[in-house]
Amino acid sequence: MKRTLFLIAALASVFGAVTVVSAQAPAPAQQPSAQKPAAPAQGAPAPKPLQLQSLDSSSRPDPFPPVNPKYFTASTPTVDTVNSFLTALWGYDPNRIWRVEAIQTTAAPGVTRVVVYVSDKGPNAKVVNTIFFVTPDGKHAIAGGEGVINFGATPFAEARKALQDRADGATRGSTSKDLLLVEFADLQCPHCKEAQATMDRLAQDFPNARIVFQNMPIPDLHPYALKAAAYGYCVTKQKNDAFFIYANEVFEKQAALTPDTGDQTLKDAVTKAGLDPAAIDACAATDVTKNAVQASMQLGRDVGIEQTPLLAVNGHVVPLNGVAYETLKSVISFQAVQDGVSTGAAPPVGSSSRTPPSLMK
Repeated sequence: MKRTLFLIAALASVFGAVTVVSAQAPAPAQQPSAQKPAAPAQGAPAPKPLQLQSLDSSSRPDPFPPVNPKYFTASTPTVDTVNSFLTALWGYDPNRIWRVEAIQTTAAPGVTRVVVYVSDKGPNAKVVNTIFFVTPDGKHAIAGGEGVINFGATPFAEARKALQDRADGATRGSTSKDLLLVEFADLQCPHCKEAQATMDRLAQDFPNARIVFQNMPIPDLHPYALKAAAYGYCVTKQKNDAFFIYANEVFEKQAALTPDTGDQTLKDAVTKAGLDPAAIDACAATDVTKNAVQASMQLGRDVGIEQTPLLAVNGHVVPLNGVAYETLKSVISFQAVQDGVSTGAAPPVGSSSRTPPSLMK
């Protein structure tokens, strides 16, 4: 789950390795002596002291070190690009503040080191720093052991397009793909079973969302997952809505997915969905179906899915378990604003229908 963790680390603290620093921490360390930092170009404007959200100085002094131009020795990425990237990851949280403190050349040709200090608006909040590296093409970022992810002002755009083009699981909700919530799940996964209640709530709270159940079986952990996914694919092809009845029954009878009772359990689930289990069994055994399941798994890998259950919100991958429901809603609402689409969600009681300022760039 390396790329996924990098993308969703905002749901915990900050992405990558973090170090607690004092409120008046020194600026980031200079480059090793083997490569002296280059001086800023003559006449170039000093980098902007950047914070995402405004901070009321009467409630808390500025917690970050001042920006020092000598730590901005690389021409790319720009501070604005880094800010846009972090906005995409963290902008759903109106309490989060940060400042880009360094964008530096490294000993590796074209690889840039970025240092960001992060805190929140609380009066006693700690300041942490996070460091990541941007590849020479400016399209990818690497942080600690979290792997390689897309970088840039719109880091989820590529995954969003892939999902719009290739997600082919059972659907509910809107016919439009403007707000696309793709659940990657394994029918033999206990945590995926737990996540279904969350998905049902999201379907109610975001009527403009198109919700897709995308099979992501993990056969190394769940021996019946592949066959369950193949049955699910065939059920969906016969009758889209029947899939959700089938899936709910499989989730409920997960304990019976054993060598002795697994086949009958899947057939019983098909029967409960109102379809012919013999026809579904024959369909599931075909190369077409097996290839379709493999293609679904490849789509998951292509967008950074390495475990289940996970939810891709217009390409932004977030966990379905272990995260407060209101946080999930905030991520979806913010992503919709970023992409210029409507969620159809009712405004909170006592509020106007206007988009909350905290969800704007």
